[in-house]
Amino acid sequence: MSHEQPPQFQAPEYQQAQFQPSYQQQVPSGMLQLTIQGSALTSNMIPPTVYLNRYPVPVKYGRNDIPVFAGPLHIDIHSQWIRTYGQASLDCTVQPNQAVPVFYASPYHQFMSGSIGHTKVKRKGLGVLLGVVGAILAVVVLVNVLAALG
Repeated sequence: MSHEQPPQFQAPEYQQAQFQPSYQQQVPSGMLQLTIQGSALTSNMIPPTVYLNRYPVPVKYGRNDIPVFAGPLHIDIHSQWIRTYGQASLDCTVQPNQAVPVFYASPYHQFMSGSIGHTKVKRKGLGVLLGVVGAILAVVVLVNVLAALG
């Protein structure tokens, strides 16, 4: 009976240079200055949801300085309460070492789209909101008048 050890497996030796990545890591070279207009008191307690080139980005009300890569940028924003509303999107191109200002404002109610642009924008839906509030007040006044007469 022979007590020989089985041969040990030895991996072939490769040169380290074969496994070095041949690309350079990209570093964000531009800036998106995203301003979410309004506040938790005037818009929604939950800040809008923002996607840059389909990637979610955390934001707060006010100005958000977000480093981005130079090149095309697709911005999607929406608000959320009982349902998703205030959808808005914008396409722009960020040049190296450039800061791109973008402003977003959610609507006054959940049945309109949001407003987005490179300058300060107005919130949509004020007329509808005032019309609904006016109609409710008119009904209340009418009921009180009829109750006083009858």
